[in-house]
Amino acid sequence: MEKDLRYIASIIKEQGRKILKNSTITPPQFSALQWLLEHGDMTIGDLSNRMFLAFSTTTDLVDRMENSQLVRRVRDDKDRRVVRVHLLPEGIRIIEEVIQKRQEYLQDVLVNSNEQEIQQFSELLATLHEQMTRD
Repeated sequence: MEKDLRYIASIIKEQGRKILKNSTITPPQFSALQWLLEHGDMTIGDLSNRMFLAFSTTTDLVDRMENSQLVRRVRDDKDRRVVRVHLLPEGIRIIEEVIQKRQEYLQDVLVNSNEQEIQQFSELLATLHEQMTRD
């Protein structure tokens, strides 16, 4: 099972990279935008921890995304020393477009599966994810 999951993750990652080749963002930018879309504004430190990147690498990544008008740095209302990365409409548009293409790829792969099989598979994956992130 571990081997199958590893192979599946690798194939999905490779297909995702192919989709990104036709996009204006890089794989690390996709990852950062996805974290921001799913979890909202966060500091560069939080983002670097979630992405397992060095703070300086994440700062450079945010700089490039800010120059492309995908994100904006904003000062926290409660603590002006804190700067958060905020996803802008263009960043939302691009990340949603890429995610849609990735979902279409999975739909194409599962075209011969029935709705019940897909639902059951989805529930099993959700259970596995929940159990793995419990601690």
